[in-house]
Amino acid sequence: MEITKRLDISVSTRAKIPVASILKISLPAIALVVALLLHTQVPSVQPVVSERAYTILLTIVLVVFSTWTITALYRTTLFKSLHYFSSIVTFIVALFVAWELLTLKSGTLPLPYFPSPVKILDALINDRQKLLVCVLYSLRLLVIGYLIGAFFGLVTGILMGWYKQFQYWINPFLRFIGPIPATAWIPIVLIVFPSSFTASIFLIALGTWFPVAVMTWSGIASVNKSFFEVARTLGANERYLVLRVAFPAAFPLIFIGLFMGLGTSFVTLIVAEMLGVKAGLGFYITWAQGWAEYYKVYAALLIMAVLFSTIITVLFKIRDRVLIWQKGLIKW
Repeated sequence: MEITKRLDISVSTRAKIPVASILKISLPAIALVVALLLHTQVPSVQPVVSERAYTILLTIVLVVFSTWTITALYRTTLFKSLHYFSSIVTFIVALFVAWELLTLKSGTLPLPYFPSPVKILDALINDRQKLLVCVLYSLRLLVIGYLIGAFFGLVTGILMGWYKQFQYWINPFLRFIGPIPATAWIPIVLIVFPSSFTASIFLIALGTWFPVAVMTWSGIASVNKSFFEVARTLGANERYLVLRVAFPAAFPLIFIGLFMGLGTSFVTLIVAEMLGVKAGLGFYITWAQGWAEYYKVYAALLIMAVLFSTIITVLFKIRDRVLIWQKGLIKW
């Protein structure tokens, strides 16, 4: 009896869904069917190692969205999410279809500068070991340089925000050195440092240090003075005031500096890797460009987009957890 009642509710709920809404949530699956048919039925004019991997990928994505569409008719939460994402997903699939038609299927955009998505997928599969090594090298360089730059940026910002005498001596150097792009120091650091690896770490740290230092300084200096008066009344010493009052109160601006430093470190990382290190995504792009294998360049760019976007997302998650009262204030 209970099962029959639930089925009746599901059927009645599905019957209330407008036809236009059902059509909208079906658009991604329809677009993927069109993409799969064009890929398999229209002959190719550009050479590729294999089209099988791209066919499998399209089939898997089609199965996922088809299952999602059918399930969404019976679950409100899935229906709402698919209804929200259906337009952008359909648009992205249409872009890939147009991309494939202009490259692989017609040759309107010629090789080697405009490879098809099929050829880029070939690079991701066939060159996966080298790409994995390059990703690990880039991550190592980025993490070391960013952490060093963020640490010294926090220390500099705290000292400048708390001690007027320190601010007096450091502020001129911060104003002079900070605005110079980190990559502009490449000719000098390659001479000063013993290896390209240490030089790259210094450049990434320098690019991270400036925004973190400025925003930390601003955050410490803008803390409400009444916080310190209350803490002193309760017997807090100077160390407690700095580390337990001023520093946490400056977190919102500190995280803005960390985001800015992260963006700068990405740019500095790739430029630094193009100029002397033996591995890394920047090195991979330069190497592939030298052999005119631009489909590998696009593959590396795709990995960068996924990798760097993931890192920023993780930092946003940390911010939302630390600053729970400001969750969702800054969007990503």
